Amino acid sequence: MVSNRLNIVLPLAAAVLVISALAVTVTADYVRPPPRKTLHFPWVSRPSSQPQQVHVSLAGNKHIRVTWITSDSSSPSLVEYGTSPGKYNFRGHGDTTSYSYLFYSSGTIHHTVIGPLEDDTVYFYRCGGQGPELKFKTPPSEFPVTLAVAGDLGQTGWTQSTLEHIDLCQYDLHLLPGDLSYADYIQNRWDTFGELVQPLASARPWMVTQGNHEKESIPFFKEGFESFNARWKMPYEESGSTSNLYYSFEVAGVHVVMLGSYTDYDETSDQYNWLKADLSTVDRKRTPWLLALFHVPWYNSNSAHQGEGDNMMEAMEPLLHAAGVDIVFAGHVHAYERSKRVYNGKSDPCGAVHVTIGDGGNKEGLAHKYKEPSPEWSVFREASFGHGELKIVNSTHAFWSWHRNDDDEPVRSDEVWITSLMSSGCVAEERKEAREILWSP
Repeated sequence: MVSNRLNIVLPLAAAVLVISALAVTVTADYVRPPPRKTLHFPWVSRPSSQPQQVHVSLAGNKHIRVTWITSDSSSPSLVEYGTSPGKYNFRGHGDTTSYSYLFYSSGTIHHTVIGPLEDDTVYFYRCGGQGPELKFKTPPSEFPVTLAVAGDLGQTGWTQSTLEHIDLCQYDLHLLPGDLSYADYIQNRWDTFGELVQPLASARPWMVTQGNHEKESIPFFKEGFESFNARWKMPYEESGSTSNLYYSFEVAGVHVVMLGSYTDYDETSDQYNWLKADLSTVDRKRTPWLLALFHVPWYNSNSAHQGEGDNMMEAMEPLLHAAGVDIVFAGHVHAYERSKRVYNGKSDPCGAVHVTIGDGGNKEGLAHKYKEPSPEWSVFREASFGHGELKIVNSTHAFWSWHRNDDDEPVRSDEVWITSLMSSGCVAEERKEAREILWSP
């Protein structure tokens, strides 16, 4: 049930949006500290069957995938779980995978899907029949729902601050638009990243898509994304996709499409055809909110990575616009930026709000330079590390806030109420031209 405070504030949302639409671009002049050094992880001896790098993700309706790694290949892919500490009334069995990369051999990577599970419920669980007891909370089945968003994480001191700040918010799900570990071919950095994020990733579902730092291809020897696909398996099969690099899922009243900036996306590609089919089946009465995530931003007024998303935008933006996507999240640029509703380079009441949030704490530092004058569609931009929170209150209103890391404290630097396109006549069912784009042969 929505709180009284939110009921009072909601009528102000339209006014806030009007003010936001009329305002000129704000480029924050906050003086940012330099990037912090990459964290160093001391080697710790563990039993070979000890579960490590535990994380959970959604795996279809009312199911969770639990992923962990062991050094011992004979350790069972068993998850015991229940709703009381130490009492495991249910068991799930999964499968394993592994990979080799030059002189590196991964441990045994376990993937076990458990469920059906109750919504909005804390479960206590144990992996492999031993190890410490962990717990996760399933997302709610209806509004309100809160999504934490942070991309380009890496493994620096700023990453640690970002994770600590996300942990402070009462979120239900983490969305990560690419560039996870910054392993960059050094495979044990995937292991240290798994250890770094386990406290959060084992307690709430993490839904991720790939970035350029996940590719790790070696011509004529290694295809791209082998490490990413083995370690971070997402529910692509459940969404009808044939690739772990793009998929969709639903949570509460939200349909989310996770796209791949580094796999084929033109009109003849499998990804394009999958996206068109996926968007054409979205029921906006059941999931009134529609979000999209990918790595390379389409709307970017930072000097960094200019134009890199243009080809993907040319191919896929008409599909997102026809479907009435509400918000698009991207990473890649190591700074924050939020747009007005925009389509085809211009403000559009039926366009998506684009948010660049590649500022989780990467080792490469921040992208400080913005283009001047700022484009008409840009509302707020700041080169700082931080994270975002999207609190979807009901079928029509959501509150977005971005929190910079300021001396290890989360400081809310940008915020806005967003009204769903479902309530504005912009969804495909209500526009002939949109129906023709989505449902044409």
